[in-house]
Amino acid sequence: MGLLWVLAVALAGPLEERDGMVRDQIEARGVKDPLVLQAMRSVPRHEFVPAAQQARAYQDRPLPIGHRQTISQPYIVAFMTEVLQVGPGTRVLEIGTGSGYQAAVLAATGAQVWSIEIVEALGKQAAATLARLEIPVKTRIGDGYRGWPDAAPFDRIIVTAAPDHVPQPLLDQLAVGGRMVIPVGNDVQDLVVIERVSAQEYRRSHVLSVLFVPMTGEAQGAR
Repeated sequence: MGLLWVLAVALAGPLEERDGMVRDQIEARGVKDPLVLQAMRSVPRHEFVPAAQQARAYQDRPLPIGHRQTISQPYIVAFMTEVLQVGPGTRVLEIGTGSGYQAAVLAATGAQVWSIEIVEALGKQAAATLARLEIPVKTRIGDGYRGWPDAAPFDRIIVTAAPDHVPQPLLDQLAVGGRMVIPVGNDVQDLVVIERVSAQEYRRSHVLSVLFVPMTGEAQGAR
């Protein structure tokens, strides 16, 4: 099913703009994974932004999607996907569905994706967009701080909103040998890669300074 929907969406929308986006914004800045590049070419970003923003869909910028949330700039989506190291069959948990675009890109690599959104209206809209495009992503409305325990463990976890600390439930749901990518901080955040080395040991590294919307819900009160 995955290959069929990738081919279907690749035939829709402004292919030339998508090709230019990948060439000029993503490849030119060092993203090399062919699976990620193909996913970015395949997924129609304009389908995931409000109608008023569609003319800007392939520009190198985040865009507002309502409810004080944004869709990340294409380069950040591609960079985080490459750093996450996903591929066919990888079990991925996404915290912060937003528009659904990052989840769609992950699914286009062949990953199995579970995605949680705390803003009900956004979560419903993203689920509808993903269903309309026949993109196989499991979605849920809820507070992502506690993850998706009944589907854990996950090979990969990606967080697209910034807490000021790494939620312990997400660490617990990461499989041994797994990898998490998460922005951590307040005004400007560190994009952190966390690898679970063993049941009790995690390895952390900083890869980029980023700016994401804050993680809301339990993350704002928990320490």
